[in-house]
Amino acid sequence: MRLTVPLLAALTLAATPLKAGPLAVVTDIPVVQSLTALVMGDLGTPALLLEAGADPHDFQLRPSQVRALQSAELVIWVGPEMTPWLERALAAAPEVTTVSLLHDKSTHLHHYGEEPTTEVSHADHGSTHSEDAHGAEGIDPHAWLDPDNAALWIGLITDALVARDPGNSVAYRANASLALMRIKTIDQALAKRLAPHGDAGFVVAHDAYGYFAEHYGLTVTASLASGDAHEPGAAHLSEVRGHLEAGVADCIFAEIGRDPAPVETLAEGTPVRIGAPLDPEGRGEATGAELYPALLQNLGTAIADCLDAD
Repeated sequence: MRLTVPLLAALTLAATPLKAGPLAVVTDIPVVQSLTALVMGDLGTPALLLEAGADPHDFQLRPSQVRALQSAELVIWVGPEMTPWLERALAAAPEVTTVSLLHDKSTHLHHYGEEPTTEVSHADHGSTHSEDAHGAEGIDPHAWLDPDNAALWIGLITDALVARDPGNSVAYRANASLALMRIKTIDQALAKRLAPHGDAGFVVAHDAYGYFAEHYGLTVTASLASGDAHEPGAAHLSEVRGHLEAGVADCIFAEIGRDPAPVETLAEGTPVRIGAPLDPEGRGEATGAELYPALLQNLGTAIADCLDAD
């Protein structure tokens, strides 16, 4: 009997043992959980260690989370540059399969200080991310703000899920294809809208937007803080104020989870416009599969809305 291609595929799937239950997947931050949930679809919900709205850089695992981590079949995380507390926890569970997305050789990396800002020197800005804080040196871990990295990570997540659960490979890969199409659609629309603003500059609350700016050809002219764990000094704020008074930037943005008062104070009496607060880590979004598409769309829209006001 000659077997048709559909029948061969069906027999292949039937010969692959299916898991008795959903794959036990643990993720570190909402963005990674969102990308993983897009791929898993109805096959399970990845656990999220970081609670909604929590600071990813200064977090303490609860005992129940430690147990979930130790019993996980797969842990998907950005890397110690973003969540150093997870690196310590994983050291106590060496048998757990892990995927560090930032450390994949194909991830496009951006380093702090690569984009021109008013910060002349980074020598006095404390530790690097691997030392439990966003520092002014080293790898910027916000790599998902480049949609090309997000697309790459979806592929890495898909491969990891298929390796652990081959019986559901067709579903994982189909979900991944749909997710990639969604992100590409958002990316193309934002690129078209942001294209006219390549010569415009804007100021942000902290140095986290290099990937986004590079991808869309934008210019971050200054950041108030060099990293998440650093508060700007008086001298630097005075420097940024002069920057705004000179009209170098068109817009300034506060950030979800940060006090907007410094931004409002700096902008007062200057020609710069205050845009809607930005949310690079999805702290203001509902967790789940929809978080990353919403984060990308909202971030691009907020920046475009302010720059469009010229």
